[in-house]
Amino acid sequence: MTLAYEQLPVAAAPQTRRAALALARPRRLALAAAAALVVGTAAGLAVPAILGHIVDLVTDRRGVAELTGPAILLLAAAVVQGVLTAVGQALVARLGEGALAELRERVVERVLMLPLQRIERAGSGDLVARVSDDVAEIAEAVRQALPRMASSALIVGLTLVGLAALDWRLALAGLVAVPIQAHTLRWYLRHSAPVYAAERRAAAARAQQLLDSVSGAGSVRAFGLAPDHIARVERRSLDALALTMRAVNLITRFFARLNAAELLGVAAILSTGFVLVRSGQITVGQATAAALYFIRLFDPINILLALVDDAQRAGASLSRLVGVTAMDPPDEPPAPPRPADASVVLQDVRHAYVSGYDVLDGIDLEIRPGERIALIGVSGAGKTTLARVVAGIQRPTAGRVLLGGVELAQLGRAATARSVGLVSQEVHVFAGTLADDLRMARSSAGDDELAAALERVGALEWVRALPDGLATAVGDGGQRLTAQRAQQLALARIVLADHPIVILDEATAESGSTGARALEAAAAAALEGRTALVVAHRLTQAAAADRVVVMESGRIVEQGTHADLVTADGPYAALWSAWSDGRNA
Repeated sequence: MTLAYEQLPVAAAPQTRRAALALARPRRLALAAAAALVVGTAAGLAVPAILGHIVDLVTDRRGVAELTGPAILLLAAAVVQGVLTAVGQALVARLGEGALAELRERVVERVLMLPLQRIERAGSGDLVARVSDDVAEIAEAVRQALPRMASSALIVGLTLVGLAALDWRLALAGLVAVPIQAHTLRWYLRHSAPVYAAERRAAAARAQQLLDSVSGAGSVRAFGLAPDHIARVERRSLDALALTMRAVNLITRFFARLNAAELLGVAAILSTGFVLVRSGQITVGQATAAALYFIRLFDPINILLALVDDAQRAGASLSRLVGVTAMDPPDEPPAPPRPADASVVLQDVRHAYVSGYDVLDGIDLEIRPGERIALIGVSGAGKTTLARVVAGIQRPTAGRVLLGGVELAQLGRAATARSVGLVSQEVHVFAGTLADDLRMARSSAGDDELAAALERVGALEWVRALPDGLATAVGDGGQRLTAQRAQQLALARIVLADHPIVILDEATAESGSTGARALEAAAAAALEGRTALVVAHRLTQAAAADRVVVMESGRIVEQGTHADLVTADGPYAALWSAWSDGRNA
């Protein structure tokens, strides 16, 4: 069976433009940035005119005294242009960073609201590529390309105005290069847009293959699949490289055509200036200013057109992010019914990640309020999937799940999250203080409540021994916690959140033999008074449960108390016997 990934959607160009405008519109910095850039560019526009005037003064053999004033104006214009252009570009960059930060928040918010199965269908590589590579691409454009593009566009527009003010025929000569530049730009946009879009898709596919191969490295080596996986990674990498080389080829041809346009434009300006000066219609200084104006256009025009390449890349990345923000989250009921109690009922529940391959096959199970159920079975039996279905993380493909007599679909995600708490084998320690980490469960909890929750799960002693106690920084860049301590924090969050129903999905598996008893005691304390579904990693957890449910191939094959099942000579008895013999060996 091969799982086909279905990448997250990509927004169409009109939708991307509307989203970009909506992000930029409320930014007050836009007006200040525009004003600074316009004034700075206008000051720079005076430089060729002043130089042309100086040329005329020198040609007429005027004295040094008459050159002093224009020289001072030249210096002042350069200083004003430099300062205001720098300020304007900084404001434009700040404007872009604010918009990008808002876009990041929207993407994260929407991803957290989407059903997990939709994210899993896309593959983690697609999502990772969007929130890393695509965000980096846009950030680079915002910090570098956007300010330079805004400044260059103003320079081009105002310089053309200055050229026309000298003599309309000089401006007309300068426009000879425009048809070539316009045709070149149109050609480039038509050919590059699909290349960059395909390049981003190829990068996502490469990231997905790398994640698949690295995360399954143990199995890959065990089954001798390393050459096959290396070939897959190489194939994905070569696909991405081929598209990158196509983009490089396009940009090389793009600049070659622009250079030809520049050559033609300079020749037209100089020829026209020569004719007009010879006929006495303009001065040598005006012809000099015209040539300087046109040469002054080289850099901004090349920057502007070259930044189209960055804009294309950023646009492709922006479309991928906007595609995520535009996804419709599941409908939430406005006033979900309140569960009558902490019972859990599953009626003929089925679930398949891929059509035709049921992971859960007709599950019927009733858990009474306050009852603790141990779910056991070999790897692949469907235990984790069943736990995720009860927690509302996975929607069953058939059947019903009721919490307190209310179907999960009627409850909605928010109400389900308030009713059911889940602690998995891999828990996350959030970056920040330990107190902040705990308050993820209940933001209003005071220090005394945090301490009580920690004491309940047996963690208060080691927390007080930390350098700053509850104020100790943990997570990335902070105090590193062992797997056992991280699980205790997760259990303390369960106590603080006070979920009536709690699911532990092999939550003590990472503790190792030395910490197993302490962590199992912590789990038992956290579950006290709650309905609990425990995906058991150790059979001691099953022995302590009110009821044991045994799964095989997505079905419940046996259930009952530990004592009853041990004497029933069924699958559980065989597991218990093998486990007991292993402990006594």
